[in-house]
Amino acid sequence: MKTQRMILLYLLCGLVLTSATAWVFTAEVEGTGPGPKIAPKVQRYLYVATPGVRNYLGYGGHGIQVFDIDNQHRFVKFIPTKGLQPNGKPSNVKGVDVSLATNCIYISTLEALQCIELTTEKVLWEKQYEGGVDRISISPDGLTIYMPSLEKEFWTVVDAKTGDVITKIVTHSGSHNTIYGPDGKLVYLAGLKSTMLNVADAKTHTITKKVGPFGADIRPFTINGSQTLVYVNVNGLLGFEVGDLESGKFLHRVVVEGFNIGDVKRHGCPSHGIGMTPDEKEIWLCDGANNRVHVFDNTVMPPVQKTSILVRDMPGWITFSLDGKYAYPSTGDVIDVKTRKIVHTLEDQHSNWVQSEKMVEIHFSGGKAVAAGDQFGIGQQKKALKKA
Repeated sequence: MKTQRMILLYLLCGLVLTSATAWVFTAEVEGTGPGPKIAPKVQRYLYVATPGVRNYLGYGGHGIQVFDIDNQHRFVKFIPTKGLQPNGKPSNVKGVDVSLATNCIYISTLEALQCIELTTEKVLWEKQYEGGVDRISISPDGLTIYMPSLEKEFWTVVDAKTGDVITKIVTHSGSHNTIYGPDGKLVYLAGLKSTMLNVADAKTHTITKKVGPFGADIRPFTINGSQTLVYVNVNGLLGFEVGDLESGKFLHRVVVEGFNIGDVKRHGCPSHGIGMTPDEKEIWLCDGANNRVHVFDNTVMPPVQKTSILVRDMPGWITFSLDGKYAYPSTGDVIDVKTRKIVHTLEDQHSNWVQSEKMVEIHFSGGKAVAAGDQFGIGQQKKALKKA
């Protein structure tokens, strides 16, 4: 009897120990017990605001098309937005940007700016502003928005949380494209009625420097991560020009070789769209007449043309994934940067093409935005690359 009792006791102790061990293991895996918590998986999505090619609803409708970067850029969901003209029709989307501080995505249209909370996907506010709204840019801390009026005399500086106006910056340059510097200290303001790039002090909201003059009025542009160089499209040029952001001087004019300047469907200039790979080793340039993206070696100065990629429609913008693996022209082609091959195409839930000049990558963890890309294809190197 004594031996049987001992065996029974050992069995009961073993059962209790096994149950306790299983509970601890489960608790640690689920993050509810005393063990280390496992971080939620980061999800990487591409948010595409439409209509992002003029007001063409055939390229994605009216709202935000969301694609899963890690699942062959397949369609995930559609988020309805505001942004209507006075006649009730969807307005042209002019710009898109993200604030991690507010957990919101901001979409500018011809008339207004709207703020959409990323977790709930609800429009928190939409406000109209004097002079309309063009392509916005948000400060690195996510709290301030520089908002160009629609090709008019000034930029409006607004609070990202409320949309309230902080001040105005008058440049008389036909305000158009805007890049907030990665250091948060300077903002670059390009007007399509000026050959000079204005540079604003983000603390005082005043113009402190001008860069140029460039060969013609400035269209899209990008900068390197150390904020020493600017690469600009200008009217009439199939190519781009380079300026020194520190000295303010014009440096180089780079012309695409082997292709003719032809008629373009939109924007009125041969090259409308330029971006820099995150490692800053290459410049990718849009060619609207020839439906191509031209790639330049940016490890030398001036950059040297390397190759060209045929895309499915006229490209009017280009940016890159945060990891530098993919290039995103506005045509909806997804290009592998290394192989130069089109590996995916953006399509909605009905297998229709999605195209837009306004898209941004957003990473989520636990349902909240934890990282975001940039619509401009800005370089990500904090120290300037040495040029050969």
